[in-house]
Amino acid sequence: MFDILLYLYDNYLAADLAPDAAVLSSKLSAVGFDADDIDRALDWLAAMDVLDNIEELPSHDGTRCYTALEQQHLAVEGISFLCFLESADFLPAHAREWVIDRAMALEGPEVSADKIKWIALLAINRLHGAGNALWLEDLIRGEDDTPPTLH
Repeated sequence: MFDILLYLYDNYLAADLAPDAAVLSSKLSAVGFDADDIDRALDWLAAMDVLDNIEELPSHDGTRCYTALEQQHLAVEGISFLCFLESADFLPAHAREWVIDRAMALEGPEVSADKIKWIALLAINRLHGAGNALWLEDLIRGEDDTPPTLH
């Protein structure tokens, strides 16, 4: 399912294209993705709409304490990355909570730091626009020796 999210980011989300779910589903099927995975990915992605409707939490100097379940399911490096983004004032608290929620919704024993970074990229792209998320995209892609994105 995560491969579908990356495909959607590369082909639609980074360019602020938003075809409806039926069009996306048929295009993803044509590319060769499994129908069940497509449905799960589109349901997962639909939760991005929540980012637009959540009021930003008040700014504070408190620390986010992760539950035992979150600590088991989320890679430590991913949690550290979220702390970095939040301390740099690039990921507001409500978006951090959205990233954590979407990461917890992924299947598997542990969500890797790379997946958490991609989820954070989706949130930042949604909140700040594609242009303001380019540095993060290059940072994430740079780790796997992919050339920088030319937009």
